[in-house]
Amino acid sequence: MHVQVIHGPNLNFTGIREKDIYGIAGLEDINRRITARAKELGIIVDIAQSNSEGEIIDIIHSCYKRVDGIIINAGAYTHYSYAIRDAIKSVDIPCVEVHLSNIYSREEFRHKSVLSPVCVGQIAGFGAYSYLLALEYFSLKWSDQNGKD
Repeated sequence: MHVQVIHGPNLNFTGIREKDIYGIAGLEDINRRITARAKELGIIVDIAQSNSEGEIIDIIHSCYKRVDGIIINAGAYTHYSYAIRDAIKSVDIPCVEVHLSNIYSREEFRHKSVLSPVCVGQIAGFGAYSYLLALEYFSLKWSDQNGKD
């Protein structure tokens, strides 16, 4: 199984900005955790971060016929980027939307995700563990599809 992780805008400042919301772990620390857990689960993982909507779309497009799953934290684009939504839908690859914070306990504008209708699920509020839980989903899904326990 091959999974693409996409970190959206401002996630490169995780561990620096709003530590009370996003935690003290930096993006490199989060990526190390993702990579280590993926290895334990037998998942090949590619990780990318961009602050640019167009670049995120390009990363999603590059997943077509290359990966089995996508994990995306689109940051603020979650709430209004129909272009990212359309890109996810166009590649027809299972995608899990993740958020470090619980978006439903924050400002009202964060309560709506335009991405979730085209994702298989959403995981929010567990900090860096949100990504690891998404990896667990893909591992279990892959095992179920391949008859492995």
